[in-house]
Amino acid sequence: MQKTALISYAHLPRAHHDRHVLASTVDVFGAAHWLLAERAPQPGGDVRPFDALVVSVDPGGNVELTALSAVRARWPHLDRLPDGGFVVAAARARRYEDANQVQVFDALGRETSSFSVGDAIEHLLVDEAGHIWVGHFDENPAGIRRWSATGQLAWTSDSARIPGLFDCYALNVSGTAAWACPYTDFPLVEIRPNRPDRPVTVRANRVRGAHAVAVHGDRVAFYGGYGEERDRLAHGKLTETCVEQADVGLLTLPHGPASGRRRVVSRGSRIYVQAEPFIAWGVFDLGAHL
Repeated sequence: MQKTALISYAHLPRAHHDRHVLASTVDVFGAAHWLLAERAPQPGGDVRPFDALVVSVDPGGNVELTALSAVRARWPHLDRLPDGGFVVAAARARRYEDANQVQVFDALGRETSSFSVGDAIEHLLVDEAGHIWVGHFDENPAGIRRWSATGQLAWTSDSARIPGLFDCYALNVSGTAAWACPYTDFPLVEIRPNRPDRPVTVRANRVRGAHAVAVHGDRVAFYGGYGEERDRLAHGKLTETCVEQADVGLLTLPHGPASGRRRVVSRGSRIYVQAEPFIAWGVFDLGAHL
């Protein structure tokens, strides 16, 4: 089985390794971000607002620090807005967290608004226009939705006729479009809300359980799977109605195998992968392998 190694992409500067990594992501423009706190969140009980630090590393290696005040999410998602601000969202929206589930901060780290997008966030990704795409896991039937940065619902999968959309396993946001691969049928779903004639295209797909997807032209790659297939890399070709599966291999970390959890972000032709302790990102670029 062919092995493909991730390329080292971005590292959390060593000066910040003493802090706990609450969340990390790579934004639509290729900058990596880490949301850091003094200590790990404690299970159970209410969350008191706390101060956090976002460490950003752009593709050129430049480092930027943004202090956020009164963060409320225990298990947060993070992404950056095109204006330099940040979105921090609690994965679960329960009781007191509901109305303030999503916090929007400006470039100086000041909260400017808050709203709810619903419980059970699996993925949260901001596009180039500043829309917030949210994919839910199976405890929320909302599926996939796109929100404005002020909390206005801009698009929903409710009428999109996506088969078996119970859990958004994989979500890729690049430009102003999105690609998804949802449980249970795992079709490859292309979403372009700005295209009036065909905003959603659903292609049948035989790859099951992928947690990340990359698309380049008529080629696609799926990363992840169940059990021993968690590092599987499956390639395919797009047709009008389906994904024609090609070769299957393994996507390895830059320095070889590692145990522990993975964190993934899909952006266009790229899949970014982190392994515990979540201080470094590696990248696979489908376009560079064709």
